[in-house]
Amino acid sequence: MAAMSDVLLRVGRLNYVWTNTESLLIYIIAHLLRVEKEAAIVVFLTLNTTRARIDLIERLSKLASTSPSDRKAILSAMSRLKKESKTRNKYNHCIYSFDDKGEISSTQLMRLVEDDKEIRYGKIEQMDAREIDLLEKSIAEIVAISRTLWAFIHASPQIAGEL
Repeated sequence: MAAMSDVLLRVGRLNYVWTNTESLLIYIIAHLLRVEKEAAIVVFLTLNTTRARIDLIERLSKLASTSPSDRKAILSAMSRLKKESKTRNKYNHCIYSFDDKGEISSTQLMRLVEDDKEIRYGKIEQMDAREIDLLEKSIAEIVAISRTLWAFIHASPQIAGEL
């Protein structure tokens, strides 16, 4: 069991670091499309899911006009971000179960798994010390991705000029 305040604090931090990191994708879009920040913001906001934004960035980075070094750096960062999006999605799209003391005891995913004969939903995972540790590691990795993106942005004169 995990204290509700401990879980909510970490989920709040997860969302905070995620939002700040995802906003950096605006600069990556601007760089890849060779447009000003305002145009990249329009593209970013028009794509209304993280998945769509990452897909766009990955596809643009694979174009021949993207330098091999930029392609490698961008695809690496996007791969890491996609991996961490699973944790973010889990904690933002689950139901929390509580024990008799009001502490969070487990999470239940709100996803359907369907085959020819049945539909299953709601994988249940215990909210224990191991899960709290995984949440902390995900937060740390998102912060590291953010630092990687900032380093890429600052190293690129075109992007850095938009800051």
